Amino acid sequence: MLRKITLIASLVVLVAGLARAQEAWSLQRCIDFARENSLTMKQAENSIRSAELNVKLNQLSRLPNINGNAGAGAQFGRTIDPTTNTFESQTIWYNSFSINGGLQLFNAGGIHHAVAQSKLDLDATKLEADATFNDLALNITSTYLAILLAEEQLENASKQLEQSQAQLDQTDKLIRAGTLPANDRLDVLAQIALNEQNVVQAENSVQTNYLILLQLLELKPTQPFRIEKPEIVLPADANPDQFRSDEVYSAALGTQPQIRANELRQASAEKRISITQTNGLPTLSIGGSLSTSWSSFKTQPVVIGTDVYYIDQNIRLPDGSIATFGLEVEEPILDPNEPFTRADYWTQLDNNFGQSVGLQLSVPIYNASRNSIAVQQARVSALSAKIASDQAKQRLQSDVLNAVTAAKAARRAYVAAEKSFEAASMAYDNAQKRYDLGAINTFELTTAKTNRDAAEIEVTRARFQYLFNLKIVDFYQGRPLKID
Repeated sequence: MLRKITLIASLVVLVAGLARAQEAWSLQRCIDFARENSLTMKQAENSIRSAELNVKLNQLSRLPNINGNAGAGAQFGRTIDPTTNTFESQTIWYNSFSINGGLQLFNAGGIHHAVAQSKLDLDATKLEADATFNDLALNITSTYLAILLAEEQLENASKQLEQSQAQLDQTDKLIRAGTLPANDRLDVLAQIALNEQNVVQAENSVQTNYLILLQLLELKPTQPFRIEKPEIVLPADANPDQFRSDEVYSAALGTQPQIRANELRQASAEKRISITQTNGLPTLSIGGSLSTSWSSFKTQPVVIGTDVYYIDQNIRLPDGSIATFGLEVEEPILDPNEPFTRADYWTQLDNNFGQSVGLQLSVPIYNASRNSIAVQQARVSALSAKIASDQAKQRLQSDVLNAVTAAKAARRAYVAAEKSFEAASMAYDNAQKRYDLGAINTFELTTAKTNRDAAEIEVTRARFQYLFNLKIVDFYQGRPLKID
C-alpha cells in the first residue's frame, strides 16, 4: 500500500509538471470562455435576437400592406365569363392579375403600444441574459475555488504522508536500537494509513471538481485542462463585521440584472392591458386595388369600313316650335366573312384594367365579451408579473442577508481555525521534542500529529470558505468576480 501511495504521489507531481507545461486557465479566462461558447449563453443570445426581430416587426406594422395576385384556369359547362359577367356554355380559359394594398390610419394607439411593449421585452431579455451569465460565472468561481482548495489539501495530505513515513523510518531505527518497544511501530502505521486516506480523498475531490468545471465550460472530459494556481491572499481590509445587510441589499437592487428584468416584465404586462383595450376601439383604414383580366371567349368586331348616314332629329325650340336637324351617324362595317374575332390578350388586359380606392371604418359592437375578458386576463397577468417582481426582491434580500451572515460566520471560523492550527502546531513541536528525549511514547506523538494535521486541513478549508463568502458579498455589490 505504501508503494501505491508513493506512486500516486509521483503521478500527482508528474501531472502538476505537465500542467505547468500546458497553458493554465485563469478564472477570468474560464469566465470569458463560458460567455463566448456556452450553449446556455448562445440560447440567451438567440432570445435577444428574437426580441429584436419582434421590435422590428411591430415597427414595420406602421407601413402599408401591398399584395399581388395572379390566377389562371379553365371553366367548363354553363359558367360565367369573368370578363363579361355573362353565362356561357362552353370551355373558357381565363387569366387575371391584381394588386391591392391597405394602410391603417388609426387604431387607437395599438401599434404604438405594441412597439413600446416589444422594446420593454427586448430590454428585459438582455438583462435576463446578463443574469444567466452572472449565475454561470458564480458557479465557475465557486468550482474554481473548490479546485484550488482540493489541490492545496492534496499537497498538505501528501506532505503529511511523507512526514509520517519519515517518522516510521525513525521509529524503526529506535526499535532496532532497543529504545522503543516494537509495538510502537503500529501507532505510526495507523498514522500512515490515515494520511493515505486523506491523500485519496483529496485526489478524488480534485478530480470531481475538475469534472464539474469542465461541464460548466462544456469541454470534453478527456481534454487536457488545468487551472492557474494564484496566490490566495485574503483582503487585509476585509471586515465582514462592518457589513450591513440593508446597504448590501440596496446596492444589489442596482447591480443584479434579474431585478430590473422583472420590473421591465411587469411594465410590459401593464402595457399589454393598453393593447387589449385598443382592440375594442374603432379602426380606420385606407385601401386600394388595381386589377385586370383576360378570357379566351372574349371577342372583338372586325371592322372593314364605316357607313355614314343621317337621321332626322326633332328639337323643340323655346318659342314652342319644332326644328328638324340632320344627325350624322357613323356605323362600322363588319367583315361579312368573319365579323368577330378573338380579342387580343394585351388588348383585353388594357381594356379590363380597373382601379379602386376607399376608406374602411371598423367599429366593434359585440364579440361575445371576448375583448372584455382579454382585458381582464391582461390585468391578471400584470398582477402576476408584479408579484413575481416582488418575490424576486424578497429572494434577493434573503440571499443578501444569508451572504452577509455567512461572511461574518466564515471570518470567525477562520480566525478560530488559525488559532487552533497554531496551538496544534506548537503542541506537535513540543511533543516531537519530548519524543526525541524519550519523555513520551509513539502513540502520544502520533496523536499530536493527527491533531496538527486535522487543524491544518480545517484552517485551509476555512480560509477558502471565507474567501468565497467575501466574493459573494462583492458580487452583490457589483464588483467583478476575480481572485487577486
